[in-house]
Amino acid sequence: MRSDDDLLNFIRQDRGLTELLSRVCEFDLTRGDHGEPVRFSSGLSLEGIAGDFTGGTIFLCGDHGPTRPVLYAGSEGQAGVVGRNLAEVLEVLVGLPSWWDCLKFSGGGDLAVMQVAAEHLERDEHRDEPGLRSRRAQAVSALSLETAPVPELLARLRDAVLSTEPDYVLIVETGEEYESLFGPWLPSRNPMWR
Repeated sequence: MRSDDDLLNFIRQDRGLTELLSRVCEFDLTRGDHGEPVRFSSGLSLEGIAGDFTGGTIFLCGDHGPTRPVLYAGSEGQAGVVGRNLAEVLEVLVGLPSWWDCLKFSGGGDLAVMQVAAEHLERDEHRDEPGLRSRRAQAVSALSLETAPVPELLARLRDAVLSTEPDYVLIVETGEEYESLFGPWLPSRNPMWR
């Protein structure tokens, strides 16, 4: 397994790959600045490495090592660990591009509810972006990622978010904590999925 730094450098050195990841899963290396100062309540360090189109930021957590936990902080005040290392996070982001909505419509982190949301989102993605499947395969190949079925990716994502407390609770300068990435909503809340 490549170290997080090696994988990140590999992506940075290939402009075509950086553009592909931005299109496939909104992993945009030009958006690594979160905008507001944040820190962990535990005192661990964090390094912004990428972001998405909504203003969210992806951070590597803790001191430099071969691999580090990865945290996502959204622009609306939610944050949590999304993987044990960068390769694992990219597997989820590429294999499940609507991962954020799977968490948002999770009924508070219920895996069965996340699966229902994922099914709706996958249908929407393939209807709206017919070439997405081939671009995903291209990203997986370029990064030598493992492929896994959606239920496994969802389980990994849910378990990662559950590992956020106590060490990876993100706070702003005023001491206010970010909320969990698990949204309270059910897929039935989305009128397009009824």
